[in-house]
Amino acid sequence: MVKKDDILIFGLSASQKLTNDICDYLGVEQKEVNTIKFADGEMLVESLASVRGKEIYVIQSTCSPVNDNLMELLIAIDAFKRGSADKINVVIPYFGYARQDRKAKGRQPITAKLVANIIERAGADRVITVDIHSQQTMGFFDIPMDNFQTSQTMAEEIVNTIISNKLDHKNCILVSPDHGGLNRVHKVDGYTGVMTNGIATIAKRRPEPNKAEVEFILGDIKDKTCFVVDDMIDTGGTIINAAKALKAEGAKDVYIFAGHGLFNGPAKSRFEEAIKEGWVKEVVVTDTIDIPMEKRFEGLRIITVVELIADMIKASLNHESLTEVYQNKKEAIINKTLKFVKSC
Repeated sequence: MVKKDDILIFGLSASQKLTNDICDYLGVEQKEVNTIKFADGEMLVESLASVRGKEIYVIQSTCSPVNDNLMELLIAIDAFKRGSADKINVVIPYFGYARQDRKAKGRQPITAKLVANIIERAGADRVITVDIHSQQTMGFFDIPMDNFQTSQTMAEEIVNTIISNKLDHKNCILVSPDHGGLNRVHKVDGYTGVMTNGIATIAKRRPEPNKAEVEFILGDIKDKTCFVVDDMIDTGGTIINAAKALKAEGAKDVYIFAGHGLFNGPAKSRFEEAIKEGWVKEVVVTDTIDIPMEKRFEGLRIITVVELIADMIKASLNHESLTEVYQNKKEAIINKTLKFVKSC
């Protein structure tokens, strides 16, 4: 149990619900900030609670509107720093600009590095993200940086999906939507174990941003239920093309799992069509981004990362190993899968 005097948790505009749920789980009260927007678009962020000498956690996803949410976070960090907070932990469940982590061609910026520099300069002492786009971004920070992975959350939900839908686990397979995502899928496979049968990957090329073309599928997916695991869904075009390719190669059903559901632009209509046409059975994302009702659709399911983040915060406060938190969860999931398989 977390003592109420040990920690102050603040949620900013983009992560109010998630912060409330984390505080409820930990048994602490969320502290309030007042964010004021002026007529010209400027923002003022002030804490309504004293932070002097306190360790604080400020939670904010830098999702759409990305720049407004990023600026609110930076201004809040500065406010806490000038309020003499002892340690400022910045929790960014969805890290905007993470995809700009390298120069794809000449005269392009590396904006993920720029954002890391700005967050540091604002006064953050530690940064925590969830399923950041690429692990190399951790090296952009010169302060402690942790990336909490949803592998266990995804794996547990995949296991629950197999059990609740009475699927033949011997014909279930994990699929990476590209070569870069194989490490993520291997981690999920480490949790699901005997509940899934192998891994497949899709080779694709990107002629331009938010557009991908499938070249071939590596792995036997014919007559199998495919669980595609990705880090995020933006406009949906890439992942739906992957689902179409899997169905064209004989996949029985395709479930899509992703850490972050952005659902920008035509995403909603695309998924509505994909589910109607039978290319996609279900879409599962986490609540790192608070998805507004107008972006939701039938066939979308939202699972929570509250327990993941809250348990990690609790372990940090108690100076316990974060690795042990993952390991304990892994053992629980594996025991659940073994129990199910033995009963089959």
